[in-house]
Amino acid sequence: MTRLRTFLGLAAGAILVASSAAHSLLGWPRLRGELAASDTPTDLVTGLAIGWHFAGVAMLAFGCIVLWLFVDRLRGRAADLGPALLIALVYVGFGIWALVVSGVDPFFLIFIVPGLMLLAASWGPSARVDDAGR
Repeated sequence: MTRLRTFLGLAAGAILVASSAAHSLLGWPRLRGELAASDTPTDLVTGLAIGWHFAGVAMLAFGCIVLWLFVDRLRGRAADLGPALLIALVYVGFGIWALVVSGVDPFFLIFIVPGLMLLAASWGPSARVDDAGR
C-alpha cells in the first residue's frame, strides 16, 4: 500500500471525526432552534435529539476505526482495511441516496467526498492482510 493511500485514509478518518463533532455540536443546536420556532412537541424533539446524537457518536466511532487502521498501516503493521472499505461504501451509498431524495442538495457531498476518499484508500489487493500477516 502506498504512503499516499495511507495518508488519504488518515485524512478521510480525520474528516469523519471532525464531521461528527460538527454534526452534534453545531448541527443539533441549529435544528433544535428551528424545532422550537415551529412549536414542535417536546417528546418529538427528545426523540430526534436521541437519534441525532447517536448518529454523531456513530460517525465518531467510524472515524476512530478508520484512523486506527490507517495509523497501524503507517507504522508498518498489518491491518485489514475491510472495515474501512465497509465504512466507505456506507458513506458513499448514504450520500448518494440523500442527494437523490433531497433534490440534489449539495450539502450531502459531506458524505460522498470523504466516502470516496476512503474508498480510494482502502480498495484493492493491498488492503487485505494475507495469511502471513503482511
